[in-house]
Amino acid sequence: MSDTRIGTVERAFQLAREGACRSVSDIRERLTAEGYEGVFSHLNGMSIRRQLTAALVARGVTTPVESDDV
Repeated sequence: MSDTRIGTVERAFQLAREGACRSVSDIRERLTAEGYEGVFSHLNGMSIRRQLTAALVARGVTTPVESDDV
């Protein structure tokens, strides 16, 4: 049986756009809780953190200043 679960980065963006997460740290914790592996390495780059933070800001749950990861 193949694993049809979406990739770590794609799921991170889903959580940023739709989930209860308020920061990149929240997204990391949620992904880990969901069983994704290598979460830190997938979301460690400055570019990905900025993009996730922008998605959170667009959703209105944080501001760039409030984010703990930019």
